[in-house]
Amino acid sequence: MNHFLEIDDLTPTELRSVLALAQRAELPPVLAGRGAALVFEKPSARTRNATEMAVVQLGGHPITIRNDEIGLDVRESVEDVTRTLGCFHAVLAARVFSHRTLERMTTVSNVPVVNLLSDVAHPMQALADLLTIQQEFGDLQGRSLAWIGDTNNVCRSLTIGASMLGMHVRVAPPPQYEFTDEELDRLALAGATPQTYARPEDAVAGADVVSTDTWVSMGQENEAGERHSDFEGYSVDDRLMGTAAPHAIFLHCLPAHRGEEVTDAVLDGAQSRVWRQAENRMHTARALLWFLLATSEQKEAVR
Repeated sequence: MNHFLEIDDLTPTELRSVLALAQRAELPPVLAGRGAALVFEKPSARTRNATEMAVVQLGGHPITIRNDEIGLDVRESVEDVTRTLGCFHAVLAARVFSHRTLERMTTVSNVPVVNLLSDVAHPMQALADLLTIQQEFGDLQGRSLAWIGDTNNVCRSLTIGASMLGMHVRVAPPPQYEFTDEELDRLALAGATPQTYARPEDAVAGADVVSTDTWVSMGQENEAGERHSDFEGYSVDDRLMGTAAPHAIFLHCLPAHRGEEVTDAVLDGAQSRVWRQAENRMHTARALLWFLLATSEQKEAVR
């Protein structure tokens, strides 16, 4: 079974294929007459809209399910919920608090499991980011990406995906928010060796792409005061963007906290690609789902 929990569940060749599929206006309706279960432990705007529309565009019927409706490990175990949903749907996609939940799903699922976000990874966002960068620059070999802020789940997936396509990744987090040794080992297994900089200006200097994320993610609200203090000086503003390459673009996975990790001038400015990036969540979701289902069915036919 083809599951997608992190972006390097695809090979570099497969990743390029998915990005090429995302450029197509239409794909064969591989989900015609079938359902897709979309489980959301966390609320969502872009992820839900992008994935539901991707399923519709593939001819399928999306069923969005909130955690209070199924109660993972409360009303039923993760494994039993997974088995149940596999009775009705051709694919199961989930936005969860713990990555372990997704791993447990894959052990019993008879349909592809897709990570819509976990505490460890956000590969669907990385796909949209890479498509946006590719639309801007074409071949990404040798291009540079600067990440400013927390080395979180979004950063990890984007670092892996960008490295798979030959980009140079630079990260500039506050000292206590750097990649751990364990995370660096995981990245290295995927062929990703990001450079870490103490100053955002050094990471951004001459970069083709500048990306960031909110300082306080969902579930970290109790750390807000400490994080705002720790991230002082890590805002992406006109001054910082001015040190990037003249043709550089700015990315943010959204939602953005204007005036914190990014200023209005950058988010709404000429270098910003955040709205195309948001739209690309739908195009890459459509391509990824088609790829997973088509290749799974091809393997089944061979058997």
